[in-house]
Amino acid sequence: MANLTLSISDELYRKMARHPEYRWSEVARQAIELQLKDAELLADLKAIAKAQKEHKAGKTISHEKLIKKLGLENEL
Repeated sequence: MANLTLSISDELYRKMARHPEYRWSEVARQAIELQLKDAELLADLKAIAKAQKEHKAGKTISHEKLIKKLGLENEL
């Protein structure tokens, strides 16, 4: 497992220290995972919007090319 070091303000550190019941590294990991899921969803939505725009313009691609373009080859 990789390690990540991050800097936080002294004020944030003091506030976190008041709540030792939390595993702050786990909180940070979950926040990063959520942000990445959001980023991946946004990328997928942009790809779909682009494909729809191209389709309306008369440009079509095969189902197989669309799957590859979206990076879904291993998911189906």
